[in-house]
Amino acid sequence: MAFLNSLNNSTKFNDPFNHWELNKPLTNDQINEIITAEIASPIEHNLDYDGTRAIDGGQGEFREGISDGGKALKFRCFITKENEKNFPGLKSLIEELQSKETHNKISKLINKDLSNSYVRVEVICDRKGFWLKPHCDIKEKLMSCLLFVNKENESEDLGTDFYDKNLNLIKTIPYRDNYGYFFSSGPGTWHGMEKKEIVKERRCLQVNYVTFKTDWKVI
Repeated sequence: MAFLNSLNNSTKFNDPFNHWELNKPLTNDQINEIITAEIASPIEHNLDYDGTRAIDGGQGEFREGISDGGKALKFRCFITKENEKNFPGLKSLIEELQSKETHNKISKLINKDLSNSYVRVEVICDRKGFWLKPHCDIKEKLMSCLLFVNKENESEDLGTDFYDKNLNLIKTIPYRDNYGYFFSSGPGTWHGMEKKEIVKERRCLQVNYVTFKTDWKVI
């Protein structure tokens, strides 16, 4: 119950918007699965990062109701019933996220009802050239969470950047191993990642509670 334990000891911040930081939310098995997940490199396919995660012709913002990410799937690794056998540790995390104890706790913190939502989990591997435009998540993402795995001694500056309503950079969440954050979507929750140097790769786990259907309905 690493995630729930981390959640119970999370630290809240109000600037530039309400968010919580998490320390040690992942188990060693989960970290290993994030590190070893095979994710295609855009560089090897002559594609350039365009400031979005849908880098192969998909739209910049997540398509409503398309749980697999649409055309960007081959560069993205979502945990589904189809591949869950390859990710037993992350499947255990999903079950923890589905549990009433976990989603009730988050509901109280972010002041949103998650009792009828779905869990969506994606392993991320950002490589040289990646950047992310400042944006606010769509309302269908009830909770956005990013958990960092930094085993390559990459700079802590590679964490997510938070902005105020005028898009002034206010804070960078440190890209620290087994660390992360979460917040609830809203019109003022501007975040992204400035153009920075990634030496090898930036591994993360993206966790969302969403309103559209995925394989993982909360209990």
